[in-house]
Amino acid sequence: MSTKRKQLGQSRRWVIKIGSSLLTDEGRGLARPAIEAWVDQMARLCQRGTELVLVSSGAVAEGMARLGWSDRPHALYELQAAAAVGQMGLVQTYETSFQRFGLRTAQVLLTHDDLSNRKRYLNARSTLRTLLKLKVVPVVNENDTVAMEEIRFGDNDTLAALVANLVEADMLVILTDQDGMYDKDPRSNPGAVLLNEVKAEDPMLEAMAGGTAGKVGRGGMVTKVRAALRAARSGASTIVAPGRSAGILDAIAAGDEVGTLFIPSQAPVAARKQWLASHMQVRGKLVVDDGAARVLRESGRSLLAVGVKSVEGEFSRGEVVACQDLQGREIARGLVNYTSDETKKIMGQPSERIEMLLGYVDEPELIHRDNLVLTTK
Repeated sequence: MSTKRKQLGQSRRWVIKIGSSLLTDEGRGLARPAIEAWVDQMARLCQRGTELVLVSSGAVAEGMARLGWSDRPHALYELQAAAAVGQMGLVQTYETSFQRFGLRTAQVLLTHDDLSNRKRYLNARSTLRTLLKLKVVPVVNENDTVAMEEIRFGDNDTLAALVANLVEADMLVILTDQDGMYDKDPRSNPGAVLLNEVKAEDPMLEAMAGGTAGKVGRGGMVTKVRAALRAARSGASTIVAPGRSAGILDAIAAGDEVGTLFIPSQAPVAARKQWLASHMQVRGKLVVDDGAARVLRESGRSLLAVGVKSVEGEFSRGEVVACQDLQGREIARGLVNYTSDETKKIMGQPSERIEMLLGYVDEPELIHRDNLVLTTK
């Protein structure tokens, strides 16, 4: 038992994600005995004072089972219908299971849009934090009934990592149908070795992950690697562990060496910068000159209009834009102080000319350093 694992097992706030293949017994309807076993363990965590957020897949898969569909449909409206049908059974099952221990639950449906809009992000964070303060277990799922792009390309591993950022969790636990992460795909490499502990930021991990999702899920090991990297941005460790292993959450809480532990290599960053770093939808791009690129990379200073060479996209004040160098490499993201039309008028100009060009000055910086985060080094 490692000291790090034992410390994580005793940590204050967990986000637990359970995948579709586990929850629905590979698409054959909700695996209620398994759900009750996980809830038993989560209740013990709550009783010792751990705050839990549960990110649950399974609405589409449960809907498929209820509708008698064996294969995941491709049509968006059929996916949305399956999600609407399945969500009823999913929430009912969780509510009944947690009530056995006198624990209240709350359903929270999110889309990635909710976490890419600053105001809605803050509302979601306030709601989740309030629920945790009230000792309620939030059950979070992607709002598949209304999601469009997300329902085709999203996955709940990513959502779980964003929720971990949102609530500043100490640990993200991803329960899956694998023992953890291997150095090679174990399905095609009998000699593959289970990795006990890795650095979340290791660039080799994605290549090792490979593989694709099953017929009822959207993720795969590669999405879990990316989720661990996202969670690491706010200082959270991630454990990818076998959900079907008896007492798996108890084992993690005890500090046992189960699954694969992804360790962040950097300290937590400010909440606003967490949100910027994990932002899913950038509203525009600013191409900056070599001098501005160097200042951003090396000093993390504010971006001034004088360093901007061109503007792409349409954006409003307060929206997130990406900053790219002349070679097209993204350097940073930040909340912009001027609209795209205003930025085009003041780009390449010193700050003291903003009032003359626009008729007013909102801020002397195009993006203030407090609202800017580096995305590459």
